[in-house]
Amino acid sequence: MPFKQAVVAFTPLTGALAFPVVVPLVLRWAGLPAAVLTAVILGTTWFILMLRTAEMPGEH
Repeated sequence: MPFKQAVVAFTPLTGALAFPVVVPLVLRWAGLPAAVLTAVILGTTWFILMLRTAEMPGEH
C-alpha cells in the first residue's frame, strides 16, 4: 500500500482512538482547562488532517 493510501486509511482510525484516550488522561493529570484546550487542539488538528488527506471519487 503506498504511503498516501496508508495515511488516508489510518487518519480516521488514529483520531478516533487517540481522542477518547488522550483527553481523559489530560483531564486527570492537568485539570479541566487543559483537557478542554487539548480537545480543541486535537479535534482541530484531526479535522484538518482529515480534510488534507481526503480522496475524491475519480481522483486517481
